Amino acid sequence: MKLYSWNVNGIRAVLTKGTFQTFIEEHQPDVLCLQETKAKPEQVELDLPGYHLYWNSAEKAGYSGTAIFSKVKPHQVINGFADDIAAKYNLAGDSYGDPSKEGRVISAEFEKFWVVTVYTPNSKGDLSRLDLRHKQWDPAFLEHIKALEESKPVVFSGDLNVAHNEIDLSNPKPNVGKHGFTKEEREGFDNFESSGLFDTLRTAYPETPELYTWWTHWANARARNVGWRIDYWVASDALKDNIKSAAIHPDVMGSDHCPVSIELDI
Repeated sequence: MKLYSWNVNGIRAVLTKGTFQTFIEEHQPDVLCLQETKAKPEQVELDLPGYHLYWNSAEKAGYSGTAIFSKVKPHQVINGFADDIAAKYNLAGDSYGDPSKEGRVISAEFEKFWVVTVYTPNSKGDLSRLDLRHKQWDPAFLEHIKALEESKPVVFSGDLNVAHNEIDLSNPKPNVGKHGFTKEEREGFDNFESSGLFDTLRTAYPETPELYTWWTHWANARARNVGWRIDYWVASDALKDNIKSAAIHPDVMGSDHCPVSIELDI
């Protein structure tokens, strides 16, 4: 199975540009996970024969949101976290809103594994959402993944809004401590790995630099490949022998992020 993930930064925008249709035609993903859809399904004119479409849209219009489009019909699809996890980590919101109402997580159960996609809250330039991210969201999401793993292995994808290590961004030194590269955000990713999950791309290419998935619109950054790797596929250790390839697709345009993919044989 070919599994893709893409922060489209507005699905209506990539559809209008025609880049989404071209991507589907050229890559033919079996499962496609989207982040920052910024729309409710009834607002989207999408002709996608052969796919089952699942949406978790934010209550706030034109904001956040995730989706999973799959050629194989899942056994079940779950939006968000279980109530007990949301309550345990007090995910009732902050001055920006309630992250549990922002359409940030979808989990789809297939025959032999779970697919989860996530749009992790951004810590903000002034780090005003770092506490929510570090103390509430990241541990809640990890607990969600581990709960799913009790039944089947998990692959999860999405915009995690963190570059894990220095190799994952163009200019690490001046960005230490800034949003997307704080000790706390990186520790959240460390906790994934110490709990029995692995970064599929970095496992395949442990020392390959310049594998970026997001570029600022400023200073011609994408053409110069001055970017960050903040979009991932992460998998249960039990699937290490089942991941046949992992890739990024910087040639796919339409968003400030590019798609990332894995091939799973299970």
